[in-house]
Amino acid sequence: MTTPEIRVPLPEAPVRGPALRKLRVIAVPAQLALATCLFSGVPVPDTVLLAAKLLLLLLLGAEAYVWLRLRRLGLSRREALARLVPERVARYLAHEGRIMAGLVRWVARRPHGVRGADAVFPHARDRAAMMYGLTFVCVAETVALSFLLARLPVVHAVLLVVDVYTVLFVLGMHAAAVTRPHVLAGGVLRIRQAAHVDLRVPVARIAAVRRETRYTHEKKDGELNLPVGSQTSLTLELTEPVDAPTFLGAPRLVRVIRLHADDPKSLYDAVTRARATAQDAD
Repeated sequence: MTTPEIRVPLPEAPVRGPALRKLRVIAVPAQLALATCLFSGVPVPDTVLLAAKLLLLLLLGAEAYVWLRLRRLGLSRREALARLVPERVARYLAHEGRIMAGLVRWVARRPHGVRGADAVFPHARDRAAMMYGLTFVCVAETVALSFLLARLPVVHAVLLVVDVYTVLFVLGMHAAAVTRPHVLAGGVLRIRQAAHVDLRVPVARIAAVRRETRYTHEKKDGELNLPVGSQTSLTLELTEPVDAPTFLGAPRLVRVIRLHADDPKSLYDAVTRARATAQDAD
């Protein structure tokens, strides 16, 4: 006879206790105030700089200590991160990470999530010219500010970091769109847009699919519009709603999805065949 496994509930960890919360309230505004002073050229005493560095190290040490306690309590890395970092902050950081990872995948020519796919449908072509143009403007601005702020080394250094990150961000948005195409696999249509939309729709839930090009999209409850270059080329109507969370994670039920593909006819034909196969299987 096998002895049944007894699961002991994990105790609540003091992740957001008063000590850590007070330390965050003090340290984060202090770092922002110091950055503002350095950016504006206000002289900051060495003792203040040293105190700010020690405060930042103390905060990082406290966060690391809480992380280790959560791991010892048996939480996974993802669960510990969810307890340690507010959900909105975690989602924002994850979005930034996907954008930067898109750059690496773009250079390495390794699309995301296409292994074992029945069909892949790119959707970034019609926005490429705009993204390249925006990147050129950002690069030109970076070069111009480098000359204008040459006599203000602190301001120049801060803006240079911001400008370089902006260039990488814009390129990363395009790279994420290129490396994250729509994917049809295993009776599920995976609909994506850059790094912020990744929605799985079972083909069996698609009541109708239409080819229609739209250049204007009104926001309505129950509808999700994913334009590329201000246009969508296909419309999906669902038999029951699916959850398409907002950027910050709020639930959003939709029954109509409008999307775009570089070759909308191929996507339309593939979804139509997949629906017919699903109906025959039923």
